[in-house]
Amino acid sequence: MSADSVAKQKSMAFAKRIVKLYQHLTTEKKEFVMSKQLLRSGTSIGANISEAVYGSSRKDFTAKLYIALKECAETLYWLELLHECEYIATPMYVSLHDDCEELRKILSSSTKTLG
Repeated sequence: MSADSVAKQKSMAFAKRIVKLYQHLTTEKKEFVMSKQLLRSGTSIGANISEAVYGSSRKDFTAKLYIALKECAETLYWLELLHECEYIATPMYVSLHDDCEELRKILSSSTKTLG
């Protein structure tokens, strides 16, 4: 199994968790602004990995993985901010942060190998 397929599987599982968190934040916590940013960046990771798989060239593939990597960094920021503002409990934050950090490491390693 290649790194991009591992990243694709992990990003899909992560995106599903982000969607569920978004639903919780909007319905239970009535938080709409930061949660929308988290939803956008957290689901964009997998979308960009999926686009990369069908890239028109190696350069296009690498560029899409870099975008996914940047979306990981942004997602980590929103998770931390939501946690610091007490919208996300520590156990949930740690779990999501660890999953996102794992994706970030996979993508970072892949982009270094390709670039």
